[in-house]
Amino acid sequence: MDLVIRNARVIDGTGAPAHRADVAIGDGRIAEIHPEHAPGPRPFARRILDADGLALSPGFVDMHAHSDLALLRDPDHSAKAAQGVTLEVLGQDGLSYAPADDRTLAEVRRTITGWNGDGSDLDFDWRTVGEYLDRLDRNFGGQGIAVNAAYLIPQGTVRMHVMGWEDRPATDAELTRMKELVAQGMTDGAVGMSSGLTYTPGMYADDAELTELCRVVARYGGYYCPHHRSYGANALGAYEEMVRLTGNADCALHLAHATMNFGVNKGRAPELLALLDDALDAGADISLDTYPYTPGCTTLVAMLPSWAGEGGPESVLARLADDATAERIRHHLEVLGSDGCHGVPIEWDTIEISGVSVPVLAGQVGRTVAESARLRGEEPWATARRLLVEDRLGTTILQRVGHEENVRQIMRHRVHTGGSDGILQGDKPHPRAYGTFPHYLGRYVRELGILSLEECVAHLTSRPARRLRLADRGYVREGYRADLVLFDPATVAAGSTFEEPRTLPAGIPHVLIDGRFVIEDGRRTQVLAGKAVRGGAARAGQGTGDPSTPAAGRR
Repeated sequence: MDLVIRNARVIDGTGAPAHRADVAIGDGRIAEIHPEHAPGPRPFARRILDADGLALSPGFVDMHAHSDLALLRDPDHSAKAAQGVTLEVLGQDGLSYAPADDRTLAEVRRTITGWNGDGSDLDFDWRTVGEYLDRLDRNFGGQGIAVNAAYLIPQGTVRMHVMGWEDRPATDAELTRMKELVAQGMTDGAVGMSSGLTYTPGMYADDAELTELCRVVARYGGYYCPHHRSYGANALGAYEEMVRLTGNADCALHLAHATMNFGVNKGRAPELLALLDDALDAGADISLDTYPYTPGCTTLVAMLPSWAGEGGPESVLARLADDATAERIRHHLEVLGSDGCHGVPIEWDTIEISGVSVPVLAGQVGRTVAESARLRGEEPWATARRLLVEDRLGTTILQRVGHEENVRQIMRHRVHTGGSDGILQGDKPHPRAYGTFPHYLGRYVRELGILSLEECVAHLTSRPARRLRLADRGYVREGYRADLVLFDPATVAAGSTFEEPRTLPAGIPHVLIDGRFVIEDGRRTQVLAGKAVRGGAARAGQGTGDPSTPAAGRR
């Protein structure tokens, strides 16, 4: 054996009560679990780690991550590794970097600069999903990446690739080509498909187009992960649309950052949960993820109405430069409620500037748009318009429109999982990027008792592993990969705050991936044990034909 963890309080991911045991690790897997007082000799290894007082759980799975470029540029990646995250799901919200041709890649880099930076420090030497996953595996001189990563095919990027930025239905030939790209992405190793249905150009797709793409995903045993059309006005209708659409496609559904925001939805979480329970009871395959905070985080340009985004970033800037068109944008934002702002008239005092891409604008960070406007002696839209133009659409924001009671009720649900939605860019990122998982364990388990410790661990480990159809992750079991977290239930807590968002968590001294310490004694090691975790279609070399068939991920 390489390692024996002695006297650990094992929380195995099933939700069952914790038990004390020795856990032996060899060749990257859990070789033996020897419960306290069990007969026979205790396991022995070259190294013994006494974990008395610590809980041992499976590694946490971040079901909604925006580390698509961060994993390539940052070998440390303590933002996630220090939280106990051993696997991230990338390609979220319908916008990422594969599949793409040269034009699409340049446009998507520009579009999500606020999420991931412009990537000018990287060599974009991939175009397909398979090539991107291969790049993860051979990164940093072939060592790999900080934590494991799975990938969702981004539907908005696929549409951009085939149709550009046109707001119209796809032709038969265009839809056929999009389906081919999705099929190829699934056989390359994607675990499903994402959408950003308040982001252009993905939001231009109608339900018929999305249904056809979801049918392809289902044939390969994957799931659909939509950022649906509204988290504000008509949020319930948007959820119903996704449940109905995936039901028609016979495709598994995973609802991204599922919550009910804005004043119109205060206290309405039970209505969402009732909708989901009815569908689950009728046989639907549904799961969801949330982060344990009330503010959201996105880009400022995402607030604009969808018609303003047609044609791509340069067209957006041209519209902002035209006074008459800019006034029309303002009217949609402030009076009508743009679809980019979830159908709710924007409240500028809830929009905090969290990051800029042009350094000269750094003084704006930390202020709301309303505050910045008062300092400039102008109307908020004038400030927002100026910022969008001068920052070339690269501005990230916090949007303080959530409700704590909704957050707490949704996290209790039987299909809930954890996702950080962590955007790592910006001078003042959302603290969820560095704190989601210890915040669940410290704030919502220990302090508030919203979830039991064992139940919360299951939400963060085995439930996402089941959604990803991973046959050897998500539990502390013999034969499973030794992706493990040791934490102190009495002290675990998020260090990150809105004031100091990059502070690392407390109470997580050890994190292992494949039995190798990536966090040891509370410090990041130099180990790069992460690899691309490919979906079952890549493992099998073909679609399952049956979306209910378990398909084990591979490395």
